[in-house]
Amino acid sequence: MASLFSCISCSCTVFLSLIILFVFEGASGAVFTLVNKCDYSVWPGILGSPKLDTTGFELPKGSSRSFQAPTGWSGRFWGRTGCNFDASGHGSCATADCGSSQIECNGNSATPPATLAEFTLGTGTQDFYDVSLVDGYNLPMVVEVNGGSGACATTGCVTDLNRKCPNELKVEGGAACRSACDAFGNPEYCCSGAYNTPSTCKPSTYSEMFKNACPKSYSYAFDDASSTFTCTGADYTVTFCPHLPSLKSARDLSPMATGTEGGGSMASGAIQEAELASSWLASLATGDSTRSYPLSLVQFALVLFTSFILCYNIQL
Repeated sequence: MASLFSCISCSCTVFLSLIILFVFEGASGAVFTLVNKCDYSVWPGILGSPKLDTTGFELPKGSSRSFQAPTGWSGRFWGRTGCNFDASGHGSCATADCGSSQIECNGNSATPPATLAEFTLGTGTQDFYDVSLVDGYNLPMVVEVNGGSGACATTGCVTDLNRKCPNELKVEGGAACRSACDAFGNPEYCCSGAYNTPSTCKPSTYSEMFKNACPKSYSYAFDDASSTFTCTGADYTVTFCPHLPSLKSARDLSPMATGTEGGGSMASGAIQEAELASSWLASLATGDSTRSYPLSLVQFALVLFTSFILCYNIQL
């Protein structure tokens, strides 16, 4: 009889262990995969808490690298370009440099202008994510969702804003496009001082230009409604310079290609690219769940309590 109870007890222990493993597997955070489809190397920078495996590294063209992030992780990814690092990892980058003078950013964020992918992972609840142009733009970027439940839309900026950047916002050499806040420092552009609320800080001509070109990206500080996305229990792929064969046809409609000049033609070209970008992003949206929905703490407690009761009754 003792042997029977021992066997039952062992079975209960195994059963409970499997439940715990299942629950924590479903609530293990997210896998981020960074993909470089640019025609040149990109040096991603990472800022977040807790720290991931690295805070900066080289990502040659055509390559990718993945990171496991725990639940509750909050942080951002960006791509540094035009970098020059020596054998010991010391150097700097032409755009989105993090100011550490090293290939590792070591807790520093990107120096504007920089395209940012921002995430806050839930703890058994929704993740929040966005692609932000609030600190300017340096290269195209798209965030795609793998699995998960909820809206789980793809977002990002696929338009080459460096080509359409107003002269007053261009960095030297045209490798990046500054935000109006970074370029001029005015409170109405920075949503600071008397303009630090959604009711007082409105889109500017410059932020609207960013928004027309990249409808799903943050264009200024309070651009939340159309720029923040949610998903539960997903993994994420951040792609630098996503290949868009059809984007060339839209670029061919630009003022330079058609031989026309002036603000009206430039605006028309921007709207056409925005429509193309929006259509492409919509076609990549993934709302179906292919990954298990992470159980909440309440659900876990209920399952665990029920399992103990069953095991106790069986042993009696």
